[in-house]
Amino acid sequence: MPFKRFVETGRVVYVVEGPYKGKICCIVDCIDQKTVLVDGPESGVPRSKMRISQIHLTKFKVNFPYNGSTRTVRQAWIKSDLSNLWIKSRWAEKAANREKRASLGDFERFKLKRARRIRNKIRTNVYQALFNKTYCPKKKVVKKPKEEVKAE
Repeated sequence: MPFKRFVETGRVVYVVEGPYKGKICCIVDCIDQKTVLVDGPESGVPRSKMRISQIHLTKFKVNFPYNGSTRTVRQAWIKSDLSNLWIKSRWAEKAANREKRASLGDFERFKLKRARRIRNKIRTNVYQALFNKTYCPKKKVVKKPKEEVKAE
């Protein structure tokens, strides 16, 4: 399968480093082999240069002329409905989940760990019951109290 994500004018990128981390913007121009001029008028990223190591290329591409102004980029962005496309993408969902997980407190992490443990026990029991017919989960044995013998 050929590579389809090229550093080109109009390519939408995800910023992974710097003050605009987690936002998307468009490549407007290639300055040299390691830096590009980006602009994200609808996402809050001002027109500035970024190193290619600070960004990840996405599958989205916006059509606007080479070296277009911020106004041109904004019009193309709105026309292609890029913000909604990004929100619906799997990449954005994963990023949101990663952010949500990082913001969990101590008690929330504990509850999550406990819920996962319970889920995994249930899953293991069902799996073993299906594939190992001899497997029986341990049952708690309730001991009956001993009856006292009356001396007559």
